[in-house]
Amino acid sequence: MSRLAVKLNRLQLPNPIMVASGTFGYAREMAAYVQYNKLGGIIPKTVTPLPRAGNPPPRTVEATSGLLNSIGLDNDGIDQFIESHLEYLLSLGAPIIANIASHDVDEFGVMAAKLNAFPQLAGIELNISCPNVSGGVDFGTNPALANQVVTMVRNSCDLPIITKLTPNVTNIAEIAHAAAEAGTDAVSLVNTFQGMAIDWRKRMPILGAGLGGLSGPAIKPLALRCVWQVAQKVDVPIIGIGGISNIDDVMEFLVAGATAIQIGTANFYNPSLACQLVDELQKIVEEENVENVSAFTKSIQPAAITKTVEN
Repeated sequence: MSRLAVKLNRLQLPNPIMVASGTFGYAREMAAYVQYNKLGGIIPKTVTPLPRAGNPPPRTVEATSGLLNSIGLDNDGIDQFIESHLEYLLSLGAPIIANIASHDVDEFGVMAAKLNAFPQLAGIELNISCPNVSGGVDFGTNPALANQVVTMVRNSCDLPIITKLTPNVTNIAEIAHAAAEAGTDAVSLVNTFQGMAIDWRKRMPILGAGLGGLSGPAIKPLALRCVWQVAQKVDVPIIGIGGISNIDDVMEFLVAGATAIQIGTANFYNPSLACQLVDELQKIVEEENVENVSAFTKSIQPAAITKTVEN
């Protein structure tokens, strides 16, 4: 077994460095820059039950040390994804984890059942940052609804499950616990933080949809805190996401409690970063003389944080 290989319950990865959904397209776009088989995992863009046109433009705006996006889950739909993209993705030599989203619990199950026909998939990531059509509440902000989605998918397919959590909640550990109880193999956190940008001269939001999701280095300290909180309170493997742009960021997330990480916004300005980080992580494992990279996971000193500081 490689010193970089990691196991998240039923999900096994050759190394902890993955690329995040929504930042890597369907992978074809990155062919000139990426050695695919070097990656720990590829998560293509989110797919929904039916094609979606997405939000009106503008869809992105730069923020200080970050990016606001409001894509609106623009995608080809699950059937077209399977017909046009999945075969190519599965030929790349890296674990492929499909990312699915819906406004309906039953539709999560339908999509999972369709993907279950492809055991070559490494797993499914559930984007639960969507409103539930029956009540208007985001699945990812309500423990009971999060539990329902994971349960439905678990009953509909045999593939390993990752549940992607939104940070826009009061208690993210509570949502992680609900997903873990339902049988998710891992949780990935965090998705983007809700934000906005305003053209004050026009007295108008800059993004076409008004609000967007903030990602990039600006959110790293917040994402790191979320990973640490969940690691302290919930017995579930964690995939850390949020502003990772160098090897020190990777190591911080591992020490905080993550077993693996995802590179997101950094893919836009340095598509080769994930492959570079695999090499740098291998070097650290050798320098630190650990048997496996998982030795770093949740290795933060227990006495290092004594209380929550409020300012």
